[in-house]
Amino acid sequence: MLALRLARGSGPLVLLRRLLVAAASAGVGLLLLRVLGYAVGHPAPAAGAGLRLLWCLIPLAATVRLAAAVARTDPGIRPSHGSTAAGLGPAGRAVLSAVSAALTCALGSGAALLLFLHLRSGGGLPFHSAARRPVAGSPLPMPAALLLLAAVPVAAAVSSAWAVRRRRPVREDAAPRGAAWGVALVAAGLAAEAYGSGRPGVAPLPVPGLSGGGPAVPAGWSLTALGLAVAAPALTHLCGRLLQSVRPGAVRLLAGRVLQSEAARIGRPLGVCCAVASGIVAVSALPGAAVRQAGPLTALGAALVVACTAATLLSAAVEARQDRAATTAALLRGCAPAGVLRSAAVLRVIALLTLFTPLTWGVAVLAATPLSR
Repeated sequence: MLALRLARGSGPLVLLRRLLVAAASAGVGLLLLRVLGYAVGHPAPAAGAGLRLLWCLIPLAATVRLAAAVARTDPGIRPSHGSTAAGLGPAGRAVLSAVSAALTCALGSGAALLLFLHLRSGGGLPFHSAARRPVAGSPLPMPAALLLLAAVPVAAAVSSAWAVRRRRPVREDAAPRGAAWGVALVAAGLAAEAYGSGRPGVAPLPVPGLSGGGPAVPAGWSLTALGLAVAAPALTHLCGRLLQSVRPGAVRLLAGRVLQSEAARIGRPLGVCCAVASGIVAVSALPGAAVRQAGPLTALGAALVVACTAATLLSAAVEARQDRAATTAALLRGCAPAGVLRSAAVLRVIALLTLFTPLTWGVAVLAATPLSR
Protein backbone atom coordinates (compact mmCIF):
# COMPACT_ATOMS: atom_id res chain seq x y z
CA MET A 1 0.00 0.00 0.00
CA LEU A 2 2.88 2.37 0.73
CA ALA A 3 4.28 1.81 -2.76
CA LEU A 4 0.89 2.61 -4.30
CA ARG A 5 0.53 5.77 -2.20
CA LEU A 6 4.00 6.96 -3.17
CA ALA A 7 3.24 6.29 -6.83
CA ARG A 8 -0.02 8.24 -6.58
CA GLY A 9 1.69 11.20 -4.92
CA SER A 10 4.70 11.32 -7.25
CA GLY A 11 5.42 14.21 -9.55
CA PRO A 12 4.89 14.12 -13.32
CA LEU A 13 8.54 13.41 -14.13
CA VAL A 14 8.62 10.47 -11.72
CA LEU A 15 5.42 9.09 -13.22
CA LEU A 16 6.87 9.55 -16.71
CA ARG A 17 9.95 7.51 -15.79
CA ARG A 18 7.77 4.75 -14.35
CA LEU A 19 5.62 4.84 -17.47
CA LEU A 20 8.76 4.33 -19.56
CA VAL A 21 9.61 1.27 -17.47
CA ALA A 22 6.08 -0.09 -17.92
CA ALA A 23 6.24 0.50 -21.68
CA ALA A 24 9.61 -1.26 -21.92
CA SER A 25 8.24 -4.18 -19.90
CA ALA A 26 5.28 -4.39 -22.27
CA GLY A 27 7.64 -4.48 -25.26
CA VAL A 28 9.71 -7.28 -23.75
CA GLY A 29 6.50 -9.13 -22.91
CA LEU A 30 5.42 -8.98 -26.55
CA LEU A 31 8.76 -10.39 -27.64
CA LEU A 32 8.57 -13.25 -25.13
CA LEU A 33 5.00 -14.09 -26.09
CA ARG A 34 5.99 -14.03 -29.74
CA VAL A 35 8.72 -16.59 -29.01
CA LEU A 36 6.20 -18.74 -27.13
CA GLY A 37 3.78 -18.54 -30.02
CA TYR A 38 6.53 -19.52 -32.44
CA ALA A 39 7.45 -22.51 -30.27
CA VAL A 40 3.81 -23.65 -30.14
CA GLY A 41 3.44 -23.35 -33.91
CA HIS A 42 6.83 -25.01 -34.62
CA PRO A 43 7.28 -27.86 -32.12
CA ALA A 44 10.35 -29.30 -33.93
CA PRO A 45 13.52 -29.02 -31.81
CA ALA A 46 15.47 -27.46 -34.70
CA ALA A 47 12.93 -24.70 -35.27
CA GLY A 48 15.08 -22.12 -33.44
CA ALA A 49 12.71 -21.12 -30.63
CA GLY A 50 15.50 -21.40 -28.06
CA LEU A 51 17.71 -19.09 -30.10
CA ARG A 52 14.89 -16.56 -30.43
CA LEU A 53 14.41 -16.68 -26.67
CA LEU A 54 18.13 -16.10 -26.22
CA TRP A 55 17.97 -12.92 -28.28
CA CYS A 56 15.13 -11.67 -26.06
CA LEU A 57 17.56 -11.55 -23.14
CA ILE A 58 19.19 -8.40 -24.56
CA PRO A 59 16.08 -6.15 -24.39
CA LEU A 60 15.12 -7.83 -21.11
CA ALA A 61 18.48 -6.89 -19.57
CA ALA A 62 18.14 -3.32 -20.89
CA THR A 63 14.68 -3.05 -19.33
CA VAL A 64 15.84 -4.40 -15.97
CA ARG A 65 18.74 -1.97 -15.94
CA LEU A 66 16.36 0.90 -16.68
CA ALA A 67 14.09 -0.17 -13.82
CA ALA A 68 17.04 -0.14 -11.41
CA ALA A 69 18.16 3.30 -12.60
CA VAL A 70 14.64 4.69 -12.19
CA ALA A 71 14.42 3.21 -8.69
CA ARG A 72 17.59 5.05 -7.66
CA THR A 73 16.11 8.39 -8.76
CA ASP A 74 12.73 7.93 -7.08
CA PRO A 75 12.42 10.72 -4.46
CA GLY A 76 10.12 8.59 -2.34
CA ILE A 77 12.79 5.89 -1.97
CA ARG A 78 15.97 7.98 -1.75
CA PRO A 79 17.47 8.43 1.75
CA SER A 80 16.10 11.48 3.55
CA HIS A 81 15.57 12.74 7.09
CA GLY A 82 11.82 12.19 6.79
CA SER A 83 12.10 8.56 5.69
CA THR A 84 14.67 7.81 8.39
CA ALA A 85 12.47 9.41 11.06
CA ALA A 86 9.55 7.30 9.84
CA GLY A 87 11.62 4.15 10.36
CA LEU A 88 12.30 3.48 6.67
CA GLY A 89 15.90 2.28 6.73
CA PRO A 90 18.03 0.75 3.95
CA ALA A 91 16.21 -2.58 4.10
CA GLY A 92 12.80 -0.91 4.01
CA ARG A 93 13.81 1.25 1.05
CA ALA A 94 15.06 -1.83 -0.78
CA VAL A 95 11.77 -3.66 -0.23
CA LEU A 96 9.80 -0.58 -1.26
CA SER A 97 11.81 -0.18 -4.46
CA ALA A 98 11.38 -3.88 -5.26
CA VAL A 99 7.61 -3.69 -4.82
CA SER A 100 7.36 -0.50 -6.90
CA ALA A 101 9.45 -1.98 -9.73
CA ALA A 102 7.49 -5.24 -9.66
CA LEU A 103 4.14 -3.44 -9.82
CA THR A 104 5.28 -1.19 -12.65
CA CYS A 105 6.66 -4.05 -14.74
CA ALA A 106 3.63 -6.25 -13.94
CA LEU A 107 1.42 -3.49 -15.35
CA GLY A 108 3.42 -3.52 -18.58
CA SER A 109 3.44 -7.32 -18.77
CA GLY A 110 -0.32 -7.44 -18.29
CA ALA A 111 -0.81 -4.92 -21.07
CA ALA A 112 1.45 -7.01 -23.31
CA LEU A 113 -0.64 -10.13 -22.64
CA LEU A 114 -3.89 -8.35 -23.44
CA LEU A 115 -2.42 -6.88 -26.62
CA PHE A 116 -1.01 -10.21 -27.75
CA LEU A 117 -4.33 -11.99 -27.19
CA HIS A 118 -6.05 -9.21 -29.12
CA LEU A 119 -3.61 -9.64 -32.01
CA ARG A 120 -4.18 -13.40 -32.11
CA SER A 121 -7.92 -12.89 -32.15
CA GLY A 122 -7.74 -10.77 -35.29
CA GLY A 123 -6.89 -7.25 -34.17
CA GLY A 124 -5.80 -4.96 -36.99
CA LEU A 125 -2.63 -3.47 -35.47
CA PRO A 126 0.87 -3.28 -37.00
CA PHE A 127 2.02 -6.45 -35.23
CA HIS A 128 -1.08 -8.43 -36.20
CA SER A 129 0.50 -10.61 -38.88
CA ALA A 130 3.70 -11.15 -36.90
CA ALA A 131 1.81 -12.24 -33.80
CA ARG A 132 -0.90 -14.37 -35.36
CA ARG A 133 0.74 -16.17 -38.28
CA PRO A 134 3.01 -18.60 -36.38
CA VAL A 135 0.36 -19.66 -33.86
CA ALA A 136 -2.72 -19.87 -36.02
CA GLY A 137 -4.80 -22.79 -34.87
CA SER A 138 -2.56 -23.53 -31.87
CA PRO A 139 -3.77 -22.77 -28.35
CA LEU A 140 -1.51 -20.56 -26.29
CA PRO A 141 -0.41 -22.31 -23.05
CA MET A 142 -1.39 -19.75 -20.44
CA PRO A 143 0.83 -21.09 -17.59
CA ALA A 144 3.89 -20.84 -19.85
CA ALA A 145 2.85 -17.36 -20.94
CA LEU A 146 2.43 -16.19 -17.35
CA LEU A 147 5.79 -17.73 -16.40
CA LEU A 148 7.54 -15.86 -19.21
CA LEU A 149 5.80 -12.60 -18.38
CA ALA A 150 6.80 -12.92 -14.71
CA ALA A 151 10.49 -12.85 -15.67
CA VAL A 152 10.60 -9.07 -16.13
CA PRO A 153 8.84 -8.07 -12.84
CA VAL A 154 10.90 -10.52 -10.79
CA ALA A 155 14.23 -9.51 -12.35
CA ALA A 156 13.36 -5.81 -12.08
CA ALA A 157 12.40 -6.19 -8.41
CA VAL A 158 15.67 -7.94 -7.53
CA SER A 159 17.76 -5.47 -9.51
CA SER A 160 16.01 -2.42 -8.05
CA ALA A 161 16.35 -3.70 -4.48
CA TRP A 162 20.04 -4.41 -5.02
CA ALA A 163 20.64 -1.00 -6.61
CA VAL A 164 18.98 0.86 -3.73
CA ARG A 165 20.47 -1.36 -1.03
CA ARG A 166 24.08 -0.97 -2.19
CA ARG A 167 23.94 2.83 -2.42
CA ARG A 168 27.13 4.28 -0.96
CA PRO A 169 28.54 7.81 -0.89
CA VAL A 170 30.80 8.54 -3.83
CA ARG A 171 34.43 9.32 -3.02
CA GLU A 172 35.64 12.18 -5.16
CA ASP A 173 39.33 11.27 -4.67
CA ALA A 174 38.97 7.65 -5.93
CA ALA A 175 40.09 6.97 -9.67
CA PRO A 176 37.81 4.30 -10.98
CA ARG A 177 39.67 1.18 -11.94
CA GLY A 178 39.03 -1.05 -14.92
CA ALA A 179 40.59 0.83 -17.84
CA ALA A 180 43.10 -1.94 -18.58
CA TRP A 181 40.47 -4.67 -18.32
CA GLY A 182 38.10 -2.69 -20.50
CA VAL A 183 40.67 -2.21 -23.25
CA ALA A 184 41.56 -5.91 -23.08
CA LEU A 185 37.89 -6.93 -23.39
CA VAL A 186 37.33 -4.61 -26.36
CA ALA A 187 40.43 -5.99 -28.10
CA ALA A 188 39.35 -9.57 -27.38
CA GLY A 189 35.86 -8.89 -28.71
CA LEU A 190 37.13 -7.37 -31.94
CA ALA A 191 39.60 -10.23 -32.40
CA ALA A 192 36.90 -12.85 -31.79
CA GLU A 193 34.61 -11.17 -34.30
CA ALA A 194 37.36 -10.99 -36.94
CA TYR A 195 38.29 -14.64 -36.34
CA GLY A 196 34.74 -15.93 -36.45
CA SER A 197 33.64 -13.97 -39.52
CA GLY A 198 36.61 -15.31 -41.51
CA ARG A 199 35.76 -18.99 -40.97
CA PRO A 200 33.13 -20.14 -43.49
CA GLY A 201 32.91 -23.61 -41.95
CA VAL A 202 31.52 -22.40 -38.65
CA ALA A 203 27.86 -23.23 -38.05
CA PRO A 204 25.85 -20.04 -38.62
CA LEU A 205 24.21 -18.28 -35.72
CA PRO A 206 21.56 -15.99 -37.21
CA VAL A 207 21.78 -12.44 -35.94
CA PRO A 208 18.55 -10.38 -36.21
CA GLY A 209 18.90 -7.98 -39.13
CA LEU A 210 22.03 -9.68 -40.57
CA SER A 211 22.35 -12.34 -43.23
CA GLY A 212 24.40 -14.64 -40.99
CA GLY A 213 27.65 -15.01 -39.11
CA GLY A 214 29.47 -17.41 -36.87
CA PRO A 215 28.90 -17.78 -33.15
CA ALA A 216 31.99 -15.68 -32.51
CA VAL A 217 30.31 -12.60 -33.99
CA PRO A 218 27.67 -12.07 -31.24
CA ALA A 219 30.23 -13.24 -28.66
CA GLY A 220 32.66 -10.62 -29.94
CA TRP A 221 29.99 -7.93 -29.81
CA SER A 222 29.17 -8.91 -26.23
CA LEU A 223 32.82 -8.70 -25.18
CA THR A 224 33.20 -5.34 -26.88
CA ALA A 225 30.11 -3.94 -25.15
CA LEU A 226 31.31 -5.26 -21.79
CA GLY A 227 34.72 -3.73 -22.35
CA LEU A 228 33.29 -0.32 -23.13
CA ALA A 229 31.11 -0.46 -20.01
CA VAL A 230 34.09 -1.44 -17.84
CA ALA A 231 36.47 1.19 -19.24
CA ALA A 232 34.00 4.10 -19.44
CA PRO A 233 34.17 5.17 -15.74
CA ALA A 234 37.96 5.45 -15.89
CA LEU A 235 37.74 7.35 -19.18
CA THR A 236 35.19 9.73 -17.68
CA HIS A 237 37.49 10.34 -14.72
CA LEU A 238 40.38 10.94 -17.12
CA CYS A 239 38.25 13.44 -19.02
CA GLY A 240 37.68 15.34 -15.77
CA ARG A 241 41.41 15.40 -15.04
CA LEU A 242 42.19 16.71 -18.51
CA LEU A 243 39.69 19.52 -18.07
CA GLN A 244 41.54 20.69 -14.96
CA SER A 245 45.01 20.58 -16.52
CA VAL A 246 47.07 23.57 -17.73
CA ARG A 247 46.00 26.42 -15.43
CA PRO A 248 42.23 25.91 -15.32
CA GLY A 249 39.75 28.67 -14.67
CA ALA A 250 36.69 28.47 -12.46
CA VAL A 251 34.49 26.90 -15.15
CA ARG A 252 37.00 24.23 -16.17
CA LEU A 253 37.89 23.47 -12.57
CA LEU A 254 34.24 23.03 -11.58
CA ALA A 255 33.43 20.94 -14.66
CA GLY A 256 36.44 18.69 -14.11
CA ARG A 257 35.74 18.13 -10.43
CA VAL A 258 32.12 17.21 -11.15
CA LEU A 259 33.16 14.75 -13.85
CA GLN A 260 35.64 13.13 -11.48
CA SER A 261 33.06 12.78 -8.72
CA GLU A 262 30.41 11.41 -11.10
CA ALA A 263 32.69 9.10 -13.09
CA ALA A 264 31.62 5.94 -11.28
CA ARG A 265 27.93 6.83 -11.53
CA ILE A 266 27.52 7.98 -15.14
CA GLY A 267 30.51 6.20 -16.66
CA ARG A 268 29.01 2.74 -16.94
CA PRO A 269 25.68 3.84 -18.51
CA LEU A 270 27.69 6.03 -20.86
CA GLY A 271 29.83 3.05 -21.86
CA VAL A 272 26.75 0.91 -22.53
CA CYS A 273 25.28 3.74 -24.60
CA CYS A 274 28.50 3.92 -26.62
CA ALA A 275 28.37 0.15 -27.16
CA VAL A 276 24.81 0.34 -28.49
CA ALA A 277 25.68 3.32 -30.70
CA SER A 278 28.73 1.53 -32.10
CA GLY A 279 26.57 -1.50 -32.90
CA ILE A 280 24.07 0.68 -34.77
CA VAL A 281 26.85 2.38 -36.73
CA ALA A 282 28.47 -0.98 -37.52
CA VAL A 283 25.22 -2.47 -38.83
CA SER A 284 24.38 0.63 -40.88
CA ALA A 285 27.86 0.57 -42.44
CA LEU A 286 27.41 -2.94 -43.83
CA PRO A 287 26.59 -3.46 -47.53
CA GLY A 288 22.93 -3.59 -48.40
CA ALA A 289 23.14 -7.25 -49.40
CA ALA A 290 24.26 -8.21 -45.90
CA VAL A 291 21.17 -6.83 -44.21
CA ARG A 292 17.95 -8.80 -44.29
CA GLN A 293 14.50 -7.35 -44.24
CA ALA A 294 13.93 -6.92 -40.53
CA GLY A 295 10.44 -7.66 -39.27
CA PRO A 296 8.44 -5.47 -36.89
CA LEU A 297 9.38 -7.53 -33.84
CA THR A 298 13.09 -7.29 -34.66
CA ALA A 299 12.66 -3.55 -34.98
CA LEU A 300 10.79 -3.53 -31.66
CA GLY A 301 13.65 -5.32 -29.91
CA ALA A 302 16.24 -2.92 -31.34
CA ALA A 303 14.12 0.10 -30.42
CA LEU A 304 13.74 -1.23 -26.86
CA VAL A 305 17.49 -1.61 -26.42
CA VAL A 306 18.21 1.88 -27.78
CA ALA A 307 15.43 3.59 -25.81
CA CYS A 308 16.23 1.81 -22.52
CA THR A 309 19.94 2.57 -22.88
CA ALA A 310 19.33 6.26 -23.50
CA ALA A 311 16.78 6.47 -20.67
CA THR A 312 19.19 4.75 -18.28
CA LEU A 313 21.89 7.30 -19.10
CA LEU A 314 19.45 10.16 -18.52
CA SER A 315 18.35 8.60 -15.23
CA ALA A 316 21.98 8.38 -14.10
CA ALA A 317 22.41 12.07 -14.96
CA VAL A 318 19.28 12.90 -12.94
CA GLU A 319 20.61 10.90 -9.99
CA ALA A 320 23.93 12.75 -10.15
CA ARG A 321 22.11 16.07 -10.22
CA GLN A 322 20.04 15.07 -7.19
CA ASP A 323 23.15 14.06 -5.25
CA ARG A 324 24.92 17.36 -5.86
CA ALA A 325 21.83 19.50 -5.19
CA ALA A 326 23.17 20.54 -1.77
CA THR A 327 26.52 21.55 -3.27
CA THR A 328 24.81 23.55 -6.01
CA ALA A 329 22.63 25.34 -3.46
CA ALA A 330 25.70 26.17 -1.38
CA LEU A 331 27.47 27.62 -4.42
CA LEU A 332 24.45 29.78 -5.23
CA ARG A 333 24.23 30.96 -1.63
CA GLY A 334 27.92 31.83 -1.85
CA CYS A 335 27.15 34.28 -4.67
CA ALA A 336 28.44 32.01 -7.43
CA PRO A 337 26.95 33.19 -10.75
CA ALA A 338 24.36 30.84 -12.18
CA GLY A 339 25.98 31.29 -15.58
CA VAL A 340 29.14 29.63 -14.29
CA LEU A 341 27.19 26.53 -13.31
CA ARG A 342 25.47 26.41 -16.70
CA SER A 343 28.77 26.89 -18.52
CA ALA A 344 30.34 24.08 -16.49
CA ALA A 345 27.44 21.76 -17.38
CA VAL A 346 27.78 22.56 -21.09
CA LEU A 347 31.54 22.05 -20.90
CA ARG A 348 31.07 18.63 -19.30
CA VAL A 349 28.80 17.53 -22.15
CA ILE A 350 31.23 18.85 -24.78
CA ALA A 351 34.17 17.12 -23.13
CA LEU A 352 32.36 13.77 -22.96
CA LEU A 353 31.25 14.03 -26.58
CA THR A 354 34.78 14.93 -27.66
CA LEU A 355 36.19 11.83 -25.96
CA PHE A 356 33.50 9.22 -26.57
CA THR A 357 32.36 10.10 -30.10
CA PRO A 358 35.65 9.15 -31.82
CA LEU A 359 35.92 6.11 -29.57
CA THR A 360 32.46 4.92 -30.54
CA TRP A 361 33.10 5.55 -34.22
CA GLY A 362 36.44 3.73 -34.14
CA VAL A 363 34.98 0.66 -32.41
CA ALA A 364 32.09 0.64 -34.91
CA VAL A 365 34.44 0.77 -37.91
CA LEU A 366 36.63 -2.01 -36.53
CA ALA A 367 33.54 -4.13 -35.77
CA ALA A 368 32.06 -3.64 -39.24
CA THR A 369 35.27 -4.31 -41.18
CA PRO A 370 35.33 -8.14 -40.79
CA LEU A 371 31.63 -8.45 -41.63
CA SER A 372 31.90 -6.39 -44.82
CA ARG A 373 34.50 -8.65 -46.46
